Amino acid sequence: MRKLVVTVIATLDGFVAGPGGDVMVMPFDEGFNDYAGERIRAAGTLLAGRTTFEDFRSYWPGVADDPSHDETERDISRVHNSLEKVVVSDSLVIEPGTAWADITRVVPRSAAADVVKELKAGDGGEILAFGSFTTWNPLLVAGLVDELHVLVGPALLGAGVPLLADPTRVPLRLLEARRLPDSSLVLHRYDALAER
Repeated sequence: MRKLVVTVIATLDGFVAGPGGDVMVMPFDEGFNDYAGERIRAAGTLLAGRTTFEDFRSYWPGVADDPSHDETERDISRVHNSLEKVVVSDSLVIEPGTAWADITRVVPRSAAADVVKELKAGDGGEILAFGSFTTWNPLLVAGLVDELHVLVGPALLGAGVPLLADPTRVPLRLLEARRLPDSSLVLHRYDALAER
C-alpha cells in the first residue's frame, strides 16, 4: 500500500500563498531544496494541480543538463524527468511531444479521489503532492492523505491563501518537528489518518 504525502511550505500565520495566490512570497531557501530532493527521490508518483504542474514543467525539464544549477537541483530535475505524474485538472491538455507528455496523466477533479485510491492500492514509491493546494485539500478532508508535511517559514503575511480552506476539522498526530539543516524552515510532519 502506497502513502500519499503532502508537502507544503507555509508562513507562521498559516498561509501557503500570498494575496492573489503568489507563492513567491514564501520563505524558500537551500534547506527547502534539500528537503524537496529527499521527498522527490522517495516518490513513485507526483500528484499535482494544473498550476503547480505547469510551473514545474516550465522550470525542471532543462535543469538536469544546465551547469549553472547546483547538483541538488540537477538531481531533482533528473528525477522529475522520469517520475510518473498525475495532474488533477478539468482544463489541462498536454500536447504530445511536449515535456513530460509521455509520463503524465490528466484526471478531472471529479475523479481525483478514485484515482488516488487506485494509486494507493498499487505498488511503488510514495505519492507526493507539492503545493497544489486546491488538489490536496479535498483529499485531506476525505481521509486520503497519509502524511502532511508542513514546512513553516519565518514570514507573516496577514492575508493570503490559508493552509486549509475547508471549514472541516482535520485531526492530526504530530510525528516529528525539527528545523531543517542550514535552513530557517521548521518541518512539522503529521500523521493525517491516526486520529480518524
